[in-house]
Amino acid sequence: MGDRFNTAAGWALFAGIIALGGAIVSSKFFHEERPEKMGYAIEGVEAEGAGAAASGPGLNTLLASADVAAGEKVFAKCAACHTANQGGANGIGPNLYATVGEAIGQGKGGFAFSEALKSKGGNWTFEALDHWLTSPREFAPGTKMTFAGLGNPVDRANVIAWLNAQGSNLPLPAADAAPAAGGDNAAPTTAANAASNAAAPAEKAPGK
Repeated sequence: MGDRFNTAAGWALFAGIIALGGAIVSSKFFHEERPEKMGYAIEGVEAEGAGAAASGPGLNTLLASADVAAGEKVFAKCAACHTANQGGANGIGPNLYATVGEAIGQGKGGFAFSEALKSKGGNWTFEALDHWLTSPREFAPGTKMTFAGLGNPVDRANVIAWLNAQGSNLPLPAADAAPAAGGDNAAPTTAANAASNAAAPAEKAPGK
């Protein structure tokens, strides 16, 4: 009985040594480099919050043509943390009724705002809301808000217009004036023509 046990133990020890040696040898042949960025990106989250500046209409123009109904659909992304009805309860985030125009980080039924927002100062203007919705972490570093942000400026304008309709009802700005025809090249061209005309010799009058 003892011999059989010793034999089994010996084979088990031998197998362990072989496995360890194989692991060491294989590590010499197969070396996986550590990726520069660990994990993987979730499509539509961090990309939305990037908030990269994009060419296109300004905020005033987008607000002037904002779609309030579309803004309500965008707000669905926020409904897990916020309510926006009059008298609505605070949740993970504060109730947002009549937020546009209010002081930043104040009121809202005693909601515990982060120090980052309470110390921000100023009011929730259209511009401040646009900045906040682009990237809460850039607007108020240290905020408790974990939402990455909305990268689409049309979505931001629509949801701002919808929030404004929930008890604030501030007048939306007029669209930005369209740039003059010819842009910046018009003035230099006109100046060049004037200089050319001044340098040209005057035409003699008839009979002179």
